[in-house]
Amino acid sequence: MLAIQIAHQQQLNIIDIPAPQQPVGGEVLLRMNYVGFCGSDINTFMGRNTMALNPVIPGHEIGAVIEAVGPDVPEGLRPGMVVTCNPYTNCGKCASCRNGRVNACQHNETLGVQRNGAMKELIIMPWEKVIPAGLLTPRTCALVEPMSVGFHAVSRAQVTDIDVVLVIGCGMVGMGAVVRSVQRGATVVAADIDDEKLALAKKMGANYVINTRTEDVHSRLLEMTSGFGPDVVIEAVGSTQTYQMAVDEVAFTGRVICIGYAKAEVSFQTKYFVQKELDIRGSRNAQPSDFRAVIHYLEKGTCPVDELITKVIKPQDALQTMQWWSQNPGKVFRILVDFTQ
Repeated sequence: MLAIQIAHQQQLNIIDIPAPQQPVGGEVLLRMNYVGFCGSDINTFMGRNTMALNPVIPGHEIGAVIEAVGPDVPEGLRPGMVVTCNPYTNCGKCASCRNGRVNACQHNETLGVQRNGAMKELIIMPWEKVIPAGLLTPRTCALVEPMSVGFHAVSRAQVTDIDVVLVIGCGMVGMGAVVRSVQRGATVVAADIDDEKLALAKKMGANYVINTRTEDVHSRLLEMTSGFGPDVVIEAVGSTQTYQMAVDEVAFTGRVICIGYAKAEVSFQTKYFVQKELDIRGSRNAQPSDFRAVIHYLEKGTCPVDELITKVIKPQDALQTMQWWSQNPGKVFRILVDFTQ
């Protein structure tokens, strides 16, 4: 069967691999319809993802249809159902798993990163990781996982309706954080360097937007918050500058939530940690409840799904598309690979 493989830096191939056999006990065979390319995939393609296998079949943002189920799979999972997947593993033994935070498993292996992923025609998954998608189409399903990461960050921030939330970075994960903060009744400020992304963030509910390249972020935030600064800052970029901005701009006794992986060391004025008595928290992956919450949101039909999908391509166009993306990193929300015939 056909699969996409990132072999080395700037090298992507279409390969032929054996198709999986029929599922055995507890397994589900899925036929891929749409699989999203995400930020970790472009970093792998550009040789900057130190966590990824080399070579690796990418892909963990899944819109699929159940092809077959093995024995001991619950009746709620049936052939023909539209589903997405939880792409993370959990060992059940580490401190994170013991504490019920399986999304942060110490030994997690995410599809398409630490293990081969879903950019292929068929995949076998354990039934526990298969998530029924309700009324969603397979195309929309491919947006669920990245938005769920943003939803999870809002849970980590314990956002309420009295908070002002600054979301730095309006990619797919940041958009998820914007949506979930809006749902919780917060006043939401979206920040990015791209005016098109900011316009979309406004459409998705952000009360205010700031272009961090052309505007004075500090003065704008003080103006919006009566001089206090935002109660919560969610960092969804992963750069030295945005990490520093988060700590500098958050209000005294505020919460800083870090999603992005910075590619270089970050230096802080650590006095702010103490003087502001900050809560600085990491946010990794998503919980099953976050996936369900995103599906519930998307089922309402209010999300401008088409505007979140930059391109839909066939596997044969993947190399050219990734080369284009590497030259235009700020212009992409999601690129979906269409595996349907």
